[in-house]
Amino acid sequence: MSLTHFPPSFPTYDAVLVWFRRDLRDHDHTALNEALRRARRVYCVFVFDRQILDTLIDQADRRVEFIRLSLCELDTALRVRGGALLVLYANATEAIPRLATELAVSAVFANRDYEPLAKTRDARVAAELCRQGCELVLFKDQVLLDGEEVLNGAGQPYTVFTPYKKAWLKRLTDDDWSSCATAAHGRLTVAPCSDGVPTLSTLGFAGSDLLSLGIRPGMSGGAERLAAFRARIADYRQRRDFPAMQAGSHLSVHLRFGTVSIREAATLAIDAGALREPEGSAAAWLGELIWREFFFMIVDRFPWVAERAFKPAYDAIGWSSGAEADALFEAWTKGQTGFPLVDAAMTQLNRTGYMHNRLRMVVASFLCKDLGVDWRRGEAYFARQLLDFDLAANSGGWQWAASSGCDAQPYFRIFNPVTQSMRFDPQGVFIRRYLPALNSVPDRHIHAPWLMSTAEQAACGVCIGRQTPAPVVDHATARQRTLLRYAVVKQRGEC
Repeated sequence: MSLTHFPPSFPTYDAVLVWFRRDLRDHDHTALNEALRRARRVYCVFVFDRQILDTLIDQADRRVEFIRLSLCELDTALRVRGGALLVLYANATEAIPRLATELAVSAVFANRDYEPLAKTRDARVAAELCRQGCELVLFKDQVLLDGEEVLNGAGQPYTVFTPYKKAWLKRLTDDDWSSCATAAHGRLTVAPCSDGVPTLSTLGFAGSDLLSLGIRPGMSGGAERLAAFRARIADYRQRRDFPAMQAGSHLSVHLRFGTVSIREAATLAIDAGALREPEGSAAAWLGELIWREFFFMIVDRFPWVAERAFKPAYDAIGWSSGAEADALFEAWTKGQTGFPLVDAAMTQLNRTGYMHNRLRMVVASFLCKDLGVDWRRGEAYFARQLLDFDLAANSGGWQWAASSGCDAQPYFRIFNPVTQSMRFDPQGVFIRRYLPALNSVPDRHIHAPWLMSTAEQAACGVCIGRQTPAPVVDHATARQRTLLRYAVVKQRGEC
């Protein structure tokens, strides 16, 4: 298995198989472009990996439907170009080597993945291909800079974001973010049994509410999101923290499944002035893309973060357990904690598979530091619910909130859910959107409705503890418990 850089000469292979994974597009696709440059015949395949799909709980999984619809669009695009997408439902570690033999290809080209399980899968595929006299060639495509391209002065990976960002920006060149389109020598070839994309029912899944939520999958959906965000990126810095506003790019799911390339996203930011105006909105959004690359680097170089704390001392924290902790966790998952902003955010997640980034920090901090529940339980719940779930970002975000990750917030920084609500949803627009039972509550009480008197509650038709839940914890008391819980970290000098 290798990350290969070819000399700009004649083709290297007679036939190559391009293995699509989380890069569901036919343009600005490094592995596909290199295959067309280096091989006379190019086959294309996607594998619905049973090792992943068989673990999913919900038969109406939005992510599976998003992938399937994106594959339908990709298959159409490849057929227009003379090829087709062979779609398999199998164990990838067995299917790829077997297909490589059947097609008599000399190499399998794919874009590099950074997650521990994906790297293990690729190593197994590479070993079997090697045994067959074939090879797995991996390319950089998910990120602009990876591997050993951004290292500190000692030649080690950064574990603090700000110096990483500075080094990343210093290292970035035009070639890193320019489209990777190249002149093609080879041609796309249709593999036997390329009969189109299987139905959801064939995969064992049912249709979801994906399309009714206004989510448009595929390259066309990604292009639509890019265009929409391009028109409003100038206001991003000022509006991005307010969940009631349409300020974010909503590109996360498209970057997750590769229906938009990271180079397209970076080009949008740079064209809007990200490198010229470091304090502008475009630079702020580019900073979010750099955070994405930072978390990819962390999970790549420190793979244990997928299962335990980046800072080992934080594994010693005694999280709440037992029936009471389970009840609090269930209240959190159902959006019934009694804190309106937290409950509205969790309702948004459960209903749409999406949550605003500011709210992800708020609800994560609330679970860990108000309820005292292990961050890994929240991380796992997000992994099930988020349409844009990405292990690197999810692990990084949760460990940031729990203070157990690299460059995380200090353990004594504990978000006050009421203060956050007053600051980022001052008129309660977002809260009322997802908690209609609070529609008649005045703005001055919407953030902490339990502070209303009985008469005030009656006047707006709300009875705290009946129509809407009472707070499951007192924030001030919970804060003191959290400081005591994290004392074990302070004692070890790891704070």
